[in-house]
Amino acid sequence: MATTPKSFFFSTLLLLFPFVHLPEPSETNPTNPGLGKLTANPCNTSNFAFQAGEELTYKVYYNWNFVWLSAAEITFRVIDDDDQYHYQVVGETYHTYDWFFKVRDYYDTWVQKDNLLPIMSIRNIEEGKYRLYDYLNFDQSRKTCYNERGKAKNDIRERKSYTLDGCMHDMLSILYFARNIRYDDYQPGDSFPIKIFADKETWPLEVTYRGKESGKKIKGLGKFDTMRFSPQVIEGEIFPKDTDMNVWVTDDSNRLPLIIESPLSVGSVKAVLKSYKGLRYSLNSFVND
Repeated sequence: MATTPKSFFFSTLLLLFPFVHLPEPSETNPTNPGLGKLTANPCNTSNFAFQAGEELTYKVYYNWNFVWLSAAEITFRVIDDDDQYHYQVVGETYHTYDWFFKVRDYYDTWVQKDNLLPIMSIRNIEEGKYRLYDYLNFDQSRKTCYNERGKAKNDIRERKSYTLDGCMHDMLSILYFARNIRYDDYQPGDSFPIKIFADKETWPLEVTYRGKESGKKIKGLGKFDTMRFSPQVIEGEIFPKDTDMNVWVTDDSNRLPLIIESPLSVGSVKAVLKSYKGLRYSLNSFVND
């Protein structure tokens, strides 16, 4: 694809996070607490990495003319909902930034606990004067998705059903699927595909594993042993040609994204983990000086 669809501030940030391959289904490795190399089954993934009650908050910076501006925060929550997980994301610009470009974005996705596949997702986007309500209802067994889009829930402009190319994740569920894959056997330079349904179509991209980096410093949290990934981005309105995006993830069982950074067509953007709670495991990747 040569260009992006209409892209939005936090939609773009969410697309910075995925760093997972979606190969053809095959057997998982029962001896490892996660999915073995090239054995990820997008149709049936067990959760080993997170738990209900987890909350991650990221501080978002925008760089313009060599000046880093503290622009916003984005918070990810995992909520228990019987046999489902409810993933909730809230993205808001700081009030001091609202005069420039006000953002109030809300994402909600419900997935089955037994396979982490999305059942339903809702996006409420308020960015500047732009408004979008985007509802998706997934029927994974029939490989279809029903979509309603408009300016608000009570102002639907488009209703349409889509055929999916196999089991499918959305831009939020793919993040938690990614954290349940083991990357221990990956070699620097290994590439693998990702695939999500968003903005009325399926997006096939690639991610490259860059290797491990020790002592990555996170302001306010300390230093961590990490793994670095470079997701492919889509050249167009938001990302320039040959964009070098990087994601640093904790090298432990939590697989927490610590830093996500990328150039944009104008300036650059960076999201840095600010706080966390409710983790399933201790952060064994933390480096004591």
